[in-house]
Amino acid sequence: MSESFVGDREDAPLPPLGHEQLPSTGDEQLPLTGERTVPGIPEENYWFRRHEVVYRDLLPRCAGRRVLEAGSGEGYGANMIADVARTVTGLDYDISAVEHVRARYPRVEMLHGNLADLPLGDESVDTVVNFQVIEHLWDQAQFLRECFRVLTPGGELLVSTPNRITFSPGRDTPLNPFHTRELDAAELTELLEEAGFRVALMTGVHHGDRLKSLDTKHGGSFIGAQIDRALAGEPWPDELTRDVEGITVDDFALHEGDIDDSLDLVAVAVKDPVR
Repeated sequence: MSESFVGDREDAPLPPLGHEQLPSTGDEQLPLTGERTVPGIPEENYWFRRHEVVYRDLLPRCAGRRVLEAGSGEGYGANMIADVARTVTGLDYDISAVEHVRARYPRVEMLHGNLADLPLGDESVDTVVNFQVIEHLWDQAQFLRECFRVLTPGGELLVSTPNRITFSPGRDTPLNPFHTRELDAAELTELLEEAGFRVALMTGVHHGDRLKSLDTKHGGSFIGAQIDRALAGEPWPDELTRDVEGITVDDFALHEGDIDDSLDLVAVAVKDPVR
């Protein structure tokens, strides 16, 4: 359920990064709504790769395990997990996303349901994946309690979410109108611990050298250059489109240092066995 950045408006989302799509059904591409990112769209490629790198780097933690992706969105991530996991179950509240995943990614067992009331039994999965979703939820604490319930002892919850400090700097409310509450590292840690988890790792997504160069090239902020075009509703310059389309997962880095300067937070939380 990964989102793209849609601009500085509380009342209604802007067209996601200037790209328009017709509604789709079945195994066609899902439309961009501003609430999730999807693969295969040049103007969306920065956000897609920024999300994809987290799947890639945390994939080994899913190897051989029964995995639930809570808020699976378009399904590309669940399909990546299916390469290594014992089983993969996807869950989403959006019925169009559920139907899309069932048609396009047959290795994923797809369920329709509410993340505040997970339709799984106690201690039924080894890993819960929740990337770029928790910031959309009204009751984040309830969702985390549900994750704790369905995980086996020793199981892991893998979470990524925009870092409030860098995503909506200086604001009391999230910049993205689809977000209910954004978190910094300390706030995410507190929520996880209150739900019963032990935070084994808190790391962050950062720009690598190539993206730092593109920040400089595009007036100090490569992200800002994209947002400006989305806000203006104007065609993208060819050079900006080429730069965005050329981004790969290798242009991002996950590391624990400078966590408050990270773009996205990435946490590994463990349900320790009761002794």
